[in-house]
Amino acid sequence: MVDALASKGITSPFPIQEQTIPMGLGGQDIIGQAKTGTGKTLGFGLPLLQELGPNPEPGVKALVVVPTRELCVQVAEDLTLAASNRGTQVAAIYGGKAYEGQVEQIKAGAQVIVGTPGRLLDLASQRMLSLKDVKVMVLDEADKMLDLGFLSDIEKLFSQTSPTRHTMLFSATMPGPIVALARRFMNKPIHIRATDPDEGLTQANIKHVVYRAHSLDKDEVIARILQAEGRGKTVIFTRTKRAAAKLVEELGDRGFNAAAVHGDLNQEQRERAMAAFKAGKKDILIATDVAARGIDVNDVTHVINHTVPDDHDTYLHRAGRTGRAGKTGIAVTFVDWDDLHKWALINRALEMNIPEPTETYSSSPHLFAELDIPEGTKGRLASAGPVRAREPRAAVASGGRGRDGAKNDGSSRDGGSRGGADRTRTRTRTRSAAPEGAESAPKAEGAGTHDGTGPARRRRNRTRRPSTGSTPPPVA
Repeated sequence: MVDALASKGITSPFPIQEQTIPMGLGGQDIIGQAKTGTGKTLGFGLPLLQELGPNPEPGVKALVVVPTRELCVQVAEDLTLAASNRGTQVAAIYGGKAYEGQVEQIKAGAQVIVGTPGRLLDLASQRMLSLKDVKVMVLDEADKMLDLGFLSDIEKLFSQTSPTRHTMLFSATMPGPIVALARRFMNKPIHIRATDPDEGLTQANIKHVVYRAHSLDKDEVIARILQAEGRGKTVIFTRTKRAAAKLVEELGDRGFNAAAVHGDLNQEQRERAMAAFKAGKKDILIATDVAARGIDVNDVTHVINHTVPDDHDTYLHRAGRTGRAGKTGIAVTFVDWDDLHKWALINRALEMNIPEPTETYSSSPHLFAELDIPEGTKGRLASAGPVRAREPRAAVASGGRGRDGAKNDGSSRDGGSRGGADRTRTRTRTRSAAPEGAESAPKAEGAGTHDGTGPARRRRNRTRRPSTGSTPPPVA
């Protein structure tokens, strides 16, 4: 396993790994708590693989439960790397994908299952997945499971495993219900906190910048931040799926190479976007919080919160996408005027000492200075070409309208004659002088118009306007 990790440049353990790996190798139940991005996956993954042996028998022997699909894929990749020189097979089991391929992996004898609660219980209920021989069970990002309402599902999964199993629970935060869950299903666990007591809640290697920004100016500000000196891969978090889709389109128009991960995309689209981001084909990933815990990419330099997170835990997990594996990063947060109360709570909980975010616009000098943006940078790449066909519509909308809002190009639907077009006046008079019988119900023979001058008026109109055609004869 050491050789397999060294092939990817992983040679030195992080603090959480130094403390948890020896305990895990001894079969001790562990509650591991550390900030996101500090190596918790290998902290439980290496003891898990070691406990199964170099060539374990086919069948599910270890279960790792994670809250999101993206995290499921990421953890499975890390464990596959660590086990690449062993006869251990790892399978990722999660929703949004066809059952057949996942069931085939289980039938082929995969010994390690990494899965989301819903799909695991689904396969177990169909008798396609048996957990009775599980020796090691791990809960990763347990606090997120609580947020997503998976607590009862976790209890069902625990009940299907042997009570003598080795259990490890890892999380960045440790709320009360998770501690209660640990006491119920773990055997004398040791609680390990791999944090510096003087560091505070936020990571010291991340620079936190908070701006009070106007919603109509955010796209321009973001586009300028994306041109900062030394910017690498960037993750932008939005509050809604619609905002994510809109921002992808807007940045694409401006010449940036962005991908999106949100709930309106199917699983294949989400995986394709994540793969393109990790491979560097796309250097900007726009995501909702559904992906916040599955983005484990070491070279993310910037995280941008398009809107302020709902709470301080969400803020920590978003910001934790940068500054991973000991590197530095920048977290930029936009706070709308309506969300100042949310920021006040986050600022107080994380002790960030930024009570009043600086009012910032795309032209603000401090924006360029604080984020190393070259002077004169505009929110559009030169390679993007001219602005797409929104300008012609604006030109039509802004020009040639009369006081009543109708276009003065002779094409007014209400036939108004403002603007002096002969065609409009002709059509107007034609409509007003049209024969009564052509616009209304047929009249009896000899019947006149409402003013009693029908026959004479019709003759006069025919004489003056022969181009309108002959008048239909009266119908009895």
